[in-house]
Amino acid sequence: MRPSTQRRKRPVSKFFLVAAIGLGLGLSVSGAANADPKQVFDFYCAQCHGEKGDGKGVNVTKDFATDPRNFTNKEDMEKRSDEDIRAVIKDGGPAISKSPLMPPWGNTLSAAEVEELLGYVRKLCNCKAKGK
Repeated sequence: MRPSTQRRKRPVSKFFLVAAIGLGLGLSVSGAANADPKQVFDFYCAQCHGEKGDGKGVNVTKDFATDPRNFTNKEDMEKRSDEDIRAVIKDGGPAISKSPLMPPWGNTLSAAEVEELLGYVRKLCNCKAKGK
């Protein structure tokens, strides 16, 4: 009778193992969204914009129709209004007639995270929008 008892316990323990792994993965993804702005940038933006924000991310290939924005280019970034940057983060590149390769994050990031990310982008260029 013992073998049948052990067989019953295994599926239950496997269930808890799978559930624990699933919960752990869920927490790691949602935890990234609640992290500091650099962690949010690294998680959502660095693949294209690069870890330094220089537009040289690991996902960028020569086949890209346009290069991702270089956030470290102070002269260029000063021309970008906070409203435009906010719109691109929330609604993607097409929101301001830019590349459709820039995805919208408005349904993923909270309004506070968008504002923190905007501040982080401004920190990368060490600039503010002209006239601000």
